[in-house]
Amino acid sequence: MTKPLRKAVLPVAGLGTRFLPATKAMAKEMLPVVDKPLIQYAIEEARAAGIDQFCMVTGRGKTALVEHFDIAFELEATLRQRNRVEALEHLKGSQVEPGSMVTVRQQVPLGLGHAIWCARAFIGNDPFAILLPDDLVLSETPCLKQLADAYQETGGNVVAVVEVPREHTNRYGILKTGKDDGRLVEVQGLVEKPAPADAPSNLSIIGRYVLMPEVIGHLAKMERGAGNEVQLTDGMAKLIGTQPFHGLRYEGTRFDCGDKAGFLEAQIAFALARPDLAGAVRGFLQKYV
Repeated sequence: MTKPLRKAVLPVAGLGTRFLPATKAMAKEMLPVVDKPLIQYAIEEARAAGIDQFCMVTGRGKTALVEHFDIAFELEATLRQRNRVEALEHLKGSQVEPGSMVTVRQQVPLGLGHAIWCARAFIGNDPFAILLPDDLVLSETPCLKQLADAYQETGGNVVAVVEVPREHTNRYGILKTGKDDGRLVEVQGLVEKPAPADAPSNLSIIGRYVLMPEVIGHLAKMERGAGNEVQLTDGMAKLIGTQPFHGLRYEGTRFDCGDKAGFLEAQIAFALARPDLAGAVRGFLQKYV
C-alpha cells in the first residue's frame, strides 16, 4: 500500500537575477501573474493534490514569502468594515492552516539537490512532492494532481515530462526511456543537461516531482554534478532500478516564469483563461499584434 502524499517542498532560495531590478528587494516568487504571486499558484496546486504540509527552502531576504501566507489582521478588519466581501474572498487562497508551513534556510547556493537535502528533517520517511514556482502550468487538472494520481497508480517516483527540441536538451534533465504507453513512460536513466548529440531522448523533466524519501540518502553524499552543483537529477538517478520510476506526460501548458518572455506569455495565457479579463485582453492585444 502506498503512503499518502501529504508533503511538498518548494525551493525558493534563488536570487532572481534575471528579473533585476524588480527582484532587488522582492523575492522573484512574489512576482504576480495577473493578480497572484507565483508562490501562491504553487501552494494552491499542491493543495489540489491533497497536500497539507509545506516546506519552503528559503534564503536571505525571502521573509515576504512567509508573510504572504500569514493572516493580515489589520487588512482583513478594514475590508470587513468596508464590506469588501469579494476582496476578502480573494485572500483565502493566501492562508494556510496554523503549523502547516515551515521554512528552512539554504545558506549556500549549492544547487537544487542541496536545497532538497536541506528539507530532510521535514521529509523524514515520507513520499514528498517538489514544486518549482518558476514553472507555471495552465491545465484543466492541476499538474501536481496528475502526478499524485500517477503515484497512486505506480507506487513510486514520478516526474512531469515534456518533449523539447533536441537542440535544447543541454538546458534540462533528460530521460532515458523504457516502456512507453503515451502517458506514462518508464525511466531507465536520467542525464542532467546533456549535449544534443549525447541526449538519450528529448523528454525533459519540468519542475514537478513526486519522490520517495530514499533520494535524501543519495543527496547527502554531496556529490557534485553539472555546474559543480549537487544535482537533484543525479540523486534521482540512483533510485532507478531499486524503485518504480516513471515520467508522466502531463496535460497542460507549461510556462517558464524564470524567463522574461515566458513570464509575459504566462500573464497573457492566464488572463485569457479568466472570463472577467479575457474580453479586455483580447481587445488590447489586437492593437499590438
